[in-house]
Amino acid sequence: MWKEIDAAPADAILGLTEAFKKDANPSKVNLGVGVYKDDQGTTPVLKCIKAAEKALIETQATKGYLPISGDPAYAANVQKLLFGADSEVVASGRAATIQSPGGTGALRVGADLLKKFKPDATLWVSAPTWANHKGIFAAAGFAINDYIYYNPATKGVDFDGMLSALEAVPAGDIVLLHVCCHNPTGIDLSADQWDQVLAVAVSKGWTPFLDFAYQGFGDGLEADRDAAEKFAAAGIDFLVASSFSKNMALYNERTGALTLVSPTAEEAAVAMSHVKKTIRVNYSNPPAHGGLAARAVLEDSALYEQWVGEVAEMRERIKAMRTALVDGLASRGVEQDFSYIKEQRGMFSLSGLSDEVVAWLRENKSIYIVKGGRINVAGLTSANIDYVCDAIAEALKV
Repeated sequence: MWKEIDAAPADAILGLTEAFKKDANPSKVNLGVGVYKDDQGTTPVLKCIKAAEKALIETQATKGYLPISGDPAYAANVQKLLFGADSEVVASGRAATIQSPGGTGALRVGADLLKKFKPDATLWVSAPTWANHKGIFAAAGFAINDYIYYNPATKGVDFDGMLSALEAVPAGDIVLLHVCCHNPTGIDLSADQWDQVLAVAVSKGWTPFLDFAYQGFGDGLEADRDAAEKFAAAGIDFLVASSFSKNMALYNERTGALTLVSPTAEEAAVAMSHVKKTIRVNYSNPPAHGGLAARAVLEDSALYEQWVGEVAEMRERIKAMRTALVDGLASRGVEQDFSYIKEQRGMFSLSGLSDEVVAWLRENKSIYIVKGGRINVAGLTSANIDYVCDAIAEALKV
């Protein structure tokens, strides 16, 4: 059946990694894939996860299926992390959480659920957004539009344009919002700007869908949830897709969650009944190991404090690499001002490098960057930063 079918194009990011693996240049650098790397260029297993897994292996008595919605204690701990242990939305039962196969799985389950009850809705995403957002929601059957977000001239948020666009979104449509560490720009909204976005959501009646994949990588685990807490306090319907891929480095365990928040506990229960039906005909129930390890970290005070420290180490390393890149380019006499990279947050930066420079760096220096100039700052290390700065400086003079 495949003889007359053309091969599908490679994923823009994962395909770049495949090309990187085949590159024989010993100096090659991968700044494309969105995976945290330590200063040795390795994606680590966190010490808190190692301890949690050791205890889990020693005490686990069964490999039986989890419930369709996942481990209930995991879900309860996710809600505390998203909104705070003393949050009204947690105490009142207005939130319903399912354990999902990563943040991607959470987005897709949410998309399928919304498509069932909002079949004519349009999904709105920031321009730009994570490349897979459009693919996920298009596969669920949604029409997709962009709203203004990034201003290439200022290297910041075009907030006036964004607010105007959101005010024009019809009631009943769905708006996808990055809670923190915006992917791919690294530019986030201020607390006051979030207040204004929330006010528009309430007045216009569209449904917010919060993508919260990088909690802890901005300012800290508690500080980064400020926007999520604001939406929870508003008493409206919204969804949150969250993930432990980044902040617990549980990439290959596919450990995420989808949380639906409603005005009442009764409505949240209805939502949960339908999200279970959505899951049942998809993957039936989630993988257990990563979620149980995450739960152990969240429940154990000593492991939790260790985790807070490890997240801080990752966050500060990324910030240090931002500074090293900006200062390194400036010290090499690069005329273009890259200082805005220091102000961005999280793993990603819309670097300002043109597609021509990106192509030159790959062809001549084996430095792999996503088209559009998005770089994973965590791919920079003390061993490769000088090579990267030298290469970019040379590329900008070509």
